[in-house]
Amino acid sequence: MNTAFILMAQYDGQAIIPLELVCRDYFTHLTPDMFQRKVMSGQIKLPITRLEPSQKSAKGVHLTDLATYLDLQHAAAVKEHNQLNGLKHVY
Repeated sequence: MNTAFILMAQYDGQAIIPLELVCRDYFTHLTPDMFQRKVMSGQIKLPITRLEPSQKSAKGVHLTDLATYLDLQHAAAVKEHNQLNGLKHVY
């Protein structure tokens, strides 16, 4: 299953997903402002896209960037699970 395709279906093919929706769906413990601060400080490695150069312009996350981030988080979780359980293969 391809994460990008799942996200395309979830967000009706939108290329840029508004920060509010990203937080609502994947970072429920963060407000959009807190999410933005964590991204800017490097705590969350996910680029934010501005739709215009203005500070007040709409901000979002590109669908493929979110898909890559989710896939990397999944890979890290599988690796940790395998190490904790003494597994040498990835399922």
